[in-house]
Amino acid sequence: MPDEIPGPDPARCALFLTLSFTLAGVAQTWWFKSPRSARFAVPLDRGRTFRGRPIFGANKTWKGFVVMVPATAAAFLLVGTLARSLPAGKGLWPLSPAGYALLGTLAATGFMAGELPNSFIKRQLGIAPGGAPSPRGARCIAFAADRLDSVLGMLLALGLAVPTPWRVWALVTAIGPVIHWLFNVALFQLGVKARPA
Repeated sequence: MPDEIPGPDPARCALFLTLSFTLAGVAQTWWFKSPRSARFAVPLDRGRTFRGRPIFGANKTWKGFVVMVPATAAAFLLVGTLARSLPAGKGLWPLSPAGYALLGTLAATGFMAGELPNSFIKRQLGIAPGGAPSPRGARCIAFAADRLDSVLGMLLALGLAVPTPWRVWALVTAIGPVIHWLFNVALFQLGVKARPA
């Protein structure tokens, strides 16, 4: 009976995803501070409305997509190639360098797209970009949704492309929102965001 090929190791995959998205987040932070990024500050919804309210709002622009998708593809390629050359990398997905770059592209697209349903709902409820609902319970729900939307979008896209054990979901869902929030705080401190939403 042939030896079974072991599946992805959840802890190593979660570490890979966290490190890759952290590197991409650093690139995004640098890009947002660059004057060249201003030309891409065009709202994704192009100012269109639904029921008289913005679809996503002025804060959801092409500026993030333009850098986050290629930066994540590059980070997946770099971290995946380095990790697979080490014993610790054996628990990752058995992909070629091009496969890691493609996986990074898909994961980043899911990450960015994951914010859009949340933004749409908040705009339809009359909540301003960067704002929060006034009732305390609704504010807590909005805070949790703002932390999890991108991470869940990324994990969904990842799960459609490669085997993604539930423990990867659990670990990244626990760690990812904290890192995402820290990047929002950094962008706020750099004057790129109005507030660390």
